[in-house]
Amino acid sequence: MSAGTRLDVSDFDVPGRGRGLLDVFQWRYLLRLLVRKGTATRYRNSVLGWVWSYVKPASQFLIYYFVMGIILQFHRDVQNFAIYLFAGVVIVNLFNEAFGNATNAIVDNRALVKKIYLPRELFPIAAIIVAFVHFLPQLVILLLVCLLVGWVPTLAGVGGAILAILLVVAFSLGLGLFFSGLNVRFRDAQNFVDLIKMFSTWTSPVLYTWTLVAEALHNYEWAFFLYMSNPITVAVELFHVAFWEATTDSPYALPDWFGLASLVAVGVTIVTLVVGQWTFRHFERTFAQDL
Repeated sequence: MSAGTRLDVSDFDVPGRGRGLLDVFQWRYLLRLLVRKGTATRYRNSVLGWVWSYVKPASQFLIYYFVMGIILQFHRDVQNFAIYLFAGVVIVNLFNEAFGNATNAIVDNRALVKKIYLPRELFPIAAIIVAFVHFLPQLVILLLVCLLVGWVPTLAGVGGAILAILLVVAFSLGLGLFFSGLNVRFRDAQNFVDLIKMFSTWTSPVLYTWTLVAEALHNYEWAFFLYMSNPITVAVELFHVAFWEATTDSPYALPDWFGLASLVAVGVTIVTLVVGQWTFRHFERTFAQDL
């Protein structure tokens, strides 16, 4: 090549230098391949296969219903307690699986990470999409049960359910980016993730109603507001409004300031995404060496 010849490299990417989550749109084809791989290998060599997507949540629901509904008699205080419970379990399961999958995404794909350059954010995002795919059978069951007891969808209810799903997915992605970056170098980060997943069901009004929390924290209104501003709590209550409320005889009364708490939850989710992306990109520089 002569000294005067210049090569146009404007269409090429410099390895290790990208735009973070924005690069996912440019790599859509590879994202589809990762999602297809995740869904195809989840139940490989399994006899029941995708049936496990129904068996696991059903077993979890039956245990919770037996303890909370039958033993503690919550079904007497909450009309259609089974639907109330299952609506909360379904959305929390989405968070737990999406968050857990995203945290392990880099470690589970270490072979690709060490060999080729591609936006590493593709792995957590693909993991969350796979979790969403496995969430759909649970949502279908919830819809069928609600329809059997006379549920009639409303525009506000459907919009609330969509907002709840988006909130959980975004919150899971932010936390997943944060902990997946940490998990490559500090494997005990997985222990913190397990703790968060364990607490998620009990720190949101899934097995009980928000009124019980309000009574317990009546002298600490600020603590109750923080509790209700948890993105998972907001998502659970939106699912209750969308699916459970329409099957009861009376409207579901939430705190007057629930709208403000929802805005705070959205703000928390945005901050989590920003911090998660920054942390992920900070540790991304040494992924290949740490793996």
